Amino acid sequence: MDKFKLASRYKYGEYSIWIEISKLTAITKPLNLGQGFPDYEPPSRFPQFLAEVASENNLNFHQYTRGLGHVRLVNAISKLYSNLINREIDALNEVLVTVGAYEALYCAIQSNIEVGDEAIVIEPYFDCYEPMIRIAGGTPRFIPLRNTKPNAEVSHSSDWKLDPEELASLFNAKTKLIIINTPHNPLGKVFDYEELNMIADLAKKHNVLVISDEVYEWLVYEPAKHTRIASLPDMWERTITIGSAGKSFSMTGWKLGWAYGPSYLIKNLCVVHQTAIYTCATPVQEAVARAFEHEISVLNTPESYFQNLSKELKPKMLYLSNVLQESGFVPIIPDGGYFLVSKWTKFENKIDLSAETDKYKDFRFTKWLSKNVKLQSIPYSIFYSEESKVLAEDFMRLCFFKKDETLKEAEKILSTWTSKLL
Repeated sequence: MDKFKLASRYKYGEYSIWIEISKLTAITKPLNLGQGFPDYEPPSRFPQFLAEVASENNLNFHQYTRGLGHVRLVNAISKLYSNLINREIDALNEVLVTVGAYEALYCAIQSNIEVGDEAIVIEPYFDCYEPMIRIAGGTPRFIPLRNTKPNAEVSHSSDWKLDPEELASLFNAKTKLIIINTPHNPLGKVFDYEELNMIADLAKKHNVLVISDEVYEWLVYEPAKHTRIASLPDMWERTITIGSAGKSFSMTGWKLGWAYGPSYLIKNLCVVHQTAIYTCATPVQEAVARAFEHEISVLNTPESYFQNLSKELKPKMLYLSNVLQESGFVPIIPDGGYFLVSKWTKFENKIDLSAETDKYKDFRFTKWLSKNVKLQSIPYSIFYSEESKVLAEDFMRLCFFKKDETLKEAEKILSTWTSKLL
C-alpha cells in the first residue's frame, strides 16, 4: 500500500493540534477555553438573514453563484473597505470570496510561492502558515517577537516587538513575501503605525509581497488602533489583505472569508480558488452580503456590531486576566483579538507531569490540566517553529470570548485547584 501513501509535499500538514485537542476534550470533557469561538449566540439579525435567504422564493439562492464571489457580497466588501483604506476597490477584479480566511491564506501562499522562494513569518504565528509555505515548496524564515519589558509587573502584548536589524537581515533576493497578522493570534498584539511602516519600507526596498491577515480587525481594545498596511503609502500595490466573516460577525461556522488587493495579485489567488473550490455556498454569501450592508449602514452609530464588539469583550478579557493573576498565572494583556496568553510555570514544580509523554512541557501541562483540573487550554509552542519552541514552553493560550457564566466557572475551577497548591 506504499503506492497510496500521502503525497510527500503534504507531510507538513499531517499533524493538527486542533484535531488532537478535539479528541482530548471529547474524552476529558473539560471547560473548553482552548479553541477560539464564542459559546453564545451572535445578534439575532445575522442568523435571521440566512433564514430569510433560505425561505425566500428565489431559485438563484439555491444554485451556483459567481465563482469568485457572489456579486452582492463583493460589492458590499468593496464598499466597506474602499472607505476604510481610502481608495476605490474594484468589486469584480480586486476581491475574492473564499471558504473562510483559511482558504484565502492558502490561495495567497500557493499562488505566489515558487520552489526555492523564502517567506518571512513572525513568531508566534497561526499554525497553518508554515505548512502552507512548505507544501508550496517555499522555505519559511522565522523571526520572533521579543519581550522588550521582561521585568514588568504586568505584561502587555504591546511590549512584544520585532528587532528592526534582525528583521532586515532576513530579506534577500529569495524573499517572495512576508506574512503579518494584526490584530494578532495568539498574542493579541496590534502592530502600530511605526512597526507597520518599518515592515512596509523593507517590503518596498526588496520588492516583497505582504500578506496581511486581519481577521480580528474589529477586535481592538482602546487606546490601541488598527492600521491596515494596504493604506500606507505605496503599499496597496504589494498587499493582499485577508478578512473573515466568521470573526467579524462571530459566526465561525459560516466559514466565509475574503481577500482584497490589486487585480494583478488577486487574479493569482483566483486561479488556485477556481481549480480547488470553484465557488462558495450561495445562501451563506447572500446572507453575509445582507449582514455587511446592515453594518455599513450603522457604522459609527451605537447599533454597529463591528464597533461595539470590542467593548463587549474587553470586560471579559479583564475578568479572565484577573482570575489568572489571582490564581498564580501571569497573563499577557492583549490589545486585540479574543485570546489570552498566560505563563503557567509557577505550578511546574507543584504537579507531576510524568504521565504525559509529549516533547514540550506546555503540551504536557495543558493535557494534564485538561485531564486533572478539567480546564482546556492550548499549548503555546504550537505557534512557533521547531527551533523556537523553547521560547514558548512556559505559556498557554486561553479564549475569553465566552459567556460570563463560563468565565465564572473557569474562575471556580482555577481557584479551587490553585488554592490547594499555593
